Amino acid sequence: MRLPVARPVLPVASPHAHRDRLRDALLSEDNDRGLATGWLPGRLSGKGRALAAELGRRRRDDSIHAVFASDLHRAAETAAIAFSGTPIPVLHDWRLRECDYGERNGMPAAELHEHRDRYLDEPYPGGESWRQAVHRVRRFLDDLPLRWAGRRVLVIGHVATRWGLDHWIDGVRLEDLIDADFAWREGWEYRLDEAHDRLDRTSALPQRSSTSTPPAANSASRSSRVTAGAQLRRS
Repeated sequence: MRLPVARPVLPVASPHAHRDRLRDALLSEDNDRGLATGWLPGRLSGKGRALAAELGRRRRDDSIHAVFASDLHRAAETAAIAFSGTPIPVLHDWRLRECDYGERNGMPAAELHEHRDRYLDEPYPGGESWRQAVHRVRRFLDDLPLRWAGRRVLVIGHVATRWGLDHWIDGVRLEDLIDADFAWREGWEYRLDEAHDRLDRTSALPQRSSTSTPPAANSASRSSRVTAGAQLRRS
């Protein structure tokens, strides 16, 4: 299922980067300090604001029908800068948030992510696991065709957001994503359609099996395209 639009575009912009260093990603002040923002609000750095403006120049005339952004400040700030003065609606959704590191939000990123694979299924103390964060993204994808089927949309989120798209739409195992290097580019595009729909609206949380893959699911009646735009960071 490639996101809802006769080709929806889901550009995912993430206001931070670390470890895998998205050098052209939207950078936050915490990135400059080497901190993992997680569920803390965060703020874009000067370079991050310039990159947000560039995102707007690239995408505002790209037939985008709606922009969906994480409600964390750094993502909302990205959307506000990129699409200010345009008629494109910007909708904030908490399900697009980064993984919640709980008591470890704001700690040094290198230390936090050194053993990230331990938290694929085990929640961070006071927070959530990566699998739980990715499951939130699936709920967002479940709802998207209800209003935006056949439309092109753009998503501004975080690492957990992009992993959710890769997992639920392209069928990439989380076990592979959690150890993979992040290859940055200006955007990613995904489609929600009958031939490639991996969203299971009837299942509970995905089973915690190292060999599990996203289940097949019902599909939207019309194809959609989601573009994930460049600015993904690990924060």
